[in-house]
Amino acid sequence: MISQLVILWTDALVFLLMLVAILFGIYASRKMHLRRPWRQVVRSRVGMGTLVVLGFYLAIALLDSIHFRPVLEDSAGGNGTTQSAEVISLFDELVSGLRKRQEKTYSAPLAVQLYAKENIELPDGSVMRDYPRLRYGGAHLENPESEWSSDILKLSGFGILKGLLVSFITANILIMLLAVRKSRSYGDEARSILKGHSEIPWRVTFLVLACMLVLVFWSAELSSKYHLLGTDKVGEDVFYQALKSIRTGLLIGTLTTLVMLPAAILLGIMAGYFRGWVDDVIQYTYTTLNSIPGVLLIAAAILMLQIYMSNHADEFNSLVERADLRLLFLCVILGVTSWTGLCRLLRGEALKLREMDYVQAATAFGVSHLQIITRHILPNVLHIVLIAVVLDFSGLVLAEAVLSYVNIGVDPTMNSWGNMINSARLEMAREPIVWWSLAAAMIFMFTLVLSANLLSDVVRDAFDPRLRSNR
Repeated sequence: MISQLVILWTDALVFLLMLVAILFGIYASRKMHLRRPWRQVVRSRVGMGTLVVLGFYLAIALLDSIHFRPVLEDSAGGNGTTQSAEVISLFDELVSGLRKRQEKTYSAPLAVQLYAKENIELPDGSVMRDYPRLRYGGAHLENPESEWSSDILKLSGFGILKGLLVSFITANILIMLLAVRKSRSYGDEARSILKGHSEIPWRVTFLVLACMLVLVFWSAELSSKYHLLGTDKVGEDVFYQALKSIRTGLLIGTLTTLVMLPAAILLGIMAGYFRGWVDDVIQYTYTTLNSIPGVLLIAAAILMLQIYMSNHADEFNSLVERADLRLLFLCVILGVTSWTGLCRLLRGEALKLREMDYVQAATAFGVSHLQIITRHILPNVLHIVLIAVVLDFSGLVLAEAVLSYVNIGVDPTMNSWGNMINSARLEMAREPIVWWSLAAAMIFMFTLVLSANLLSDVVRDAFDPRLRSNR
């Protein structure tokens, strides 16, 4: 029996978004005015470095967006198989060791014992208060006190060597492909890249790629024997939770941005270009929407959705589908409440651009409003849209943590950095302090937001027509 594929709403939107991005890339490659700015982005060392980091995040999110029901073997000992009621992703299957190895409660990163002392019954019947051994973390060690440090070094060494080996092979394959494309010898192409003389900063790209691959193999090697970032209150692996939260963070940022973009661009440019009663109506609309507290509007929408799901529980076959619908609904509500800022910016820019000489000349020659907007207004505000989109993406990723703190974010059963931070607020108040859940969420979130912000600066510099004219 083959595993049953399950397509969630957000899964369909993710791959639809990927298809649109690929088609746009093909279209942009054929247009000089679009190809030139993106060529400048890939020629930037910061741009290529951040693209590599974001590529790893995107790869995990895509693997986590392929859901299916696994096949279960017949427990009676027969040859039959049945479909599981549980919905898991391809990423869950790849890291099944992290998902299934659950301890009793808290344990520190790379620990072999629980974090708090418990009463342990000895073989002679007496009771001793000590730190119990973990079921999985360091279970292969017979004498942890003397073997732990050497085992950590050995596993770290193996992981780093594997990462360096894969990085070396990947870099050489890419160099050979580049040499064939340019009709050059392998040695000449390798020397050009190593000296930093290549048009695209491949040296920085290979260096960042090597660092990421070493980090991946190092963490994979250690997490195969230990809990790399410890465990939470119910014994689940924190490293697994942080990786699973990547998909949630990217969805919150991308889907919400896609919801807000059409309204912000269309209404903002229309308000600034047409002015008059059109401007008054649009200003009245977003002023009224801004007067409603966003948190209250989101809370009301989420509560309405919860009531609907409670009254129609038979429509949801699993907790995953229930949590997915809430995530999609949250993205829509966040998009509806966050388009006003970009709309106001585009209105002001359109008011200025409509008075420019080339726009006035186009109007005098009888060019239609649609052509003026698409050929003269929109290209000159594109840099504002791009920088606002990336900044809003970063803000939405951070806002998810705040919404989860007041229990109006994603479903509590869904892994997200916000839920990790929300659960860590009680852990920070206990003695001893459980700090690793908060630290893991902050590190993964910080890396994503920093990479997105650095890339936004490069994209803005490439697409801003005033900066291009000064070069």
